[in-house]
Amino acid sequence: MLPTPELVKNYIVAGLACQHIEVEGDGQHFTAVIVSEAFAGKQRIQRHQLVYAALGDRMREEIHALSMKTLTPEEFQK
Repeated sequence: MLPTPELVKNYIVAGLACQHIEVEGDGQHFTAVIVSEAFAGKQRIQRHQLVYAALGDRMREEIHALSMKTLTPEEFQK
């Protein structure tokens, strides 16, 4: 069974406190906008690592590709 955008969203939220999250995709390729205070003071790669950590093994096993925008709440409001 292919993961749904809602399932991917739930996976991320379970492992990372998010103020806002949008996920779209076709079961293999996903795009996400993730807003979290946890991203404050972190570079883009560090932000992505936080999301990958939240997804854990699912990133290798279920999700083929994830393109993401990772923003702090302040960046999102701009």
